[in-house]
Amino acid sequence: MFILGINAYHGDSAACIVKDGRLIAAVEEERFSRIKHWAGFPLKAIEFALQECNIEMKDVDYIAINRDPKANVWRKVLFTMKKRPKPSLVLDRLKNRKKVSNIHQVLLSHWPNCRAKVIYVHHHLAHVASSFFLSGMAEAAICSVDGFGDFASTMTGTAHQNKINIHSEVFFPHSLGLFYLAITQYLGFNKYGDEYKVMGLSSYGDDSLLSEMRKIVRLQKNGLFSLNLKYFCHHSGGGKMSWDGGEPTIEKVYSPSLAKLLGPPRTKNESITKHHQNIAASMQKMYEEALFHLLNTLQKNTQLTNLAFAGGCAMNSVANGKIHAQTNFQNVYIPSAAGDAGGAIGAAYYVNNKMLNNKRIAKQNRACLGPGYNEKQIQQTINGSQNLQQGIKDGLFTCLHLENTDELTSKVAGYIVDGKVIGWFQGKMEWGPRALGNRSIIVDPRRSDMQEILNAKIKRRESFRPFAPSILREFVAEYFEKDHEVPFMMMVFEIKKDKREQIPAVTHIDGSGRLQTVTRDENPLYYELIDKFRTKTGVPLVLNTSFNENEPIVNTPQQALDCFLRTKMDVIAIGNFIVTRK
Repeated sequence: MFILGINAYHGDSAACIVKDGRLIAAVEEERFSRIKHWAGFPLKAIEFALQECNIEMKDVDYIAINRDPKANVWRKVLFTMKKRPKPSLVLDRLKNRKKVSNIHQVLLSHWPNCRAKVIYVHHHLAHVASSFFLSGMAEAAICSVDGFGDFASTMTGTAHQNKINIHSEVFFPHSLGLFYLAITQYLGFNKYGDEYKVMGLSSYGDDSLLSEMRKIVRLQKNGLFSLNLKYFCHHSGGGKMSWDGGEPTIEKVYSPSLAKLLGPPRTKNESITKHHQNIAASMQKMYEEALFHLLNTLQKNTQLTNLAFAGGCAMNSVANGKIHAQTNFQNVYIPSAAGDAGGAIGAAYYVNNKMLNNKRIAKQNRACLGPGYNEKQIQQTINGSQNLQQGIKDGLFTCLHLENTDELTSKVAGYIVDGKVIGWFQGKMEWGPRALGNRSIIVDPRRSDMQEILNAKIKRRESFRPFAPSILREFVAEYFEKDHEVPFMMMVFEIKKDKREQIPAVTHIDGSGRLQTVTRDENPLYYELIDKFRTKTGVPLVLNTSFNENEPIVNTPQQALDCFLRTKMDVIAIGNFIVTRK
């Protein structure tokens, strides 16, 4: 049986395929379109998913969509009648709803032989399913927190085997994700998905403006929250969204009252001041207060110690790293694509487990679900690159093919020790927003100047954004104050004080690090590379950042090679080939 999961006409459009309960493939459309957070119909992602199973659309039994146009219809009607928002807001929502409702017709236009049953899954049910049904947990408290989906922003409950029970929801217009978005826009970061930048900025400030934030977000006795809507305009006609086959956009969602509370908004190119840093820090603190208020109430009501957490807000790794300390949850599972892309997997597994009652799968700690390329394809790319071949003739580059992975990892580990910037392109591409050792740029974490070098040579990103460590799982307790499995780089832990000077390139200004734990079972080649670096230096971790240059993470060998050639990267290890810049 085949189940195709789709996230369409929303940010991070994506598709996945499940065969007899096993997750075979998953990929975001942005990796093909080369437009970050691409929103629309994920045609190329669907084609890849079918290709990975060597099937045609006529072989698919179910198509699961992570939206349900019929969800909360009466709440939508009552809100419209009571609040009377601007007609433009209503028309904007109806336009998107119609697109989602017509997905079956879109499928038939591309695949006339499509016979699958199309099932629409509530947005937040898809989120919690994406976490719980892949967690390996028999029973857990479940929680989804994001901006909005199907007129809700938050959902909590419990799950046992194949059953899901919903306890509480927070409905439009109240949303922690919307609160975070509003402050992100206020601070001058207006691109879709820029919230992670403000999360990084928050470590530079203090929470001196927390009392102002508490005027914006109000905690309720039942464990939920509400927004003080005087500071927002999304409910009355602002915040127009575009999901029309390109980069998604969201217009301003905060009202002039926010400027009266916090001062003038920062413009895009304005220098970041201490006041801006304090706003970011206070906003992060307020988000954490509301999140832990929600989670502690959930834990108290359920008495469960397992938590399956998803939704866009579950990408906030700073808050995630505090869940163990701030709540009584002992085991926390957050999937590699906790945001809307992950809803494709969630919708598929909601159908597989909740609706069809099929057997659960084991815990998923591997995210290598995207396209992969063999040595022949890589060699063809290298041989076919005129710029590279001319550069080799001119003595600018050298190209070497190694016989085995032992030689490969030894040589690359040596380059890292020498301070080189390495492009590491191996195996199947990662699913989700993080590079996890298959489409990564890797450097030595011991060098205090490495952040400057990376930004100068490749990244050219804001200086306040930290770089992440990939660490061998068995050494986590030696370097971090907490010892937990973090395979998808979804938690920030404090680095032990006596280790910070040893690894300055991955130590954030507040002494923290957003770690990825690496095991031999989950990624043997990446583990071997880090272990070779440990053998040479005594340090069991490397700095890992995504293989890209202000674009989606590279997908193909050609994209990887192009990125190498147009930047000042020193080395690219692509399969068993190593190209070095002289």
